[in-house]
Amino acid sequence: MSSTNTLDALIQALRRLPGVGVKSAARMAFHLLQHDRAGAQVLSQALAQAADHVHHCTRCHTFTEAEVCDTCLDPERDATRLCVVETPADQSALERTGAFKGLYFVLMGRLSPLDGVGPRDIGVQKLLHRASDGVVQEVILATNFTAEGETTAHVIGEALKARGLQVTRLARGVPVGSELEYVDLGTIAHALADRR
Repeated sequence: MSSTNTLDALIQALRRLPGVGVKSAARMAFHLLQHDRAGAQVLSQALAQAADHVHHCTRCHTFTEAEVCDTCLDPERDATRLCVVETPADQSALERTGAFKGLYFVLMGRLSPLDGVGPRDIGVQKLLHRASDGVVQEVILATNFTAEGETTAHVIGEALKARGLQVTRLARGVPVGSELEYVDLGTIAHALADRR
């Protein structure tokens, strides 16, 4: 493989990252090769290690190196509350708030009939089984507030309610520290509807 082909392969590999186009990928590749070869080696090794050792938790689907993740094994967590999120990144964001002390279930996606993603593709059956373990009392639906996220929350919510579980949804509203005149109308409307 020539150096041009190798460089092109690196640029194409970097383009696989979300939001990275040809120019950004080329800029990253040139920076690593010109200014930070040690960083390129560290990045390469970290990616290889993660690809080889990180997999899904058998209980909640988040990323872990063990069979069951640390969160699922933590005896201090409230096992009666199960929070459903779309991705490990969403779980991480909720954890950083420090506000939720229950357990999680990571769907690894959301329903999107137009893209051919159905309930089986995101593990809805495994979620229903997990939530029906006799310990879980409340399932908090924390999917994103997109059309697909709302559809996912609705489908899962109906299936869970049919099993007699309490189902709640994250509230929507005006961001903390914002001024109403600058908030979009849809957010204001949802904040009024979901007021407490």
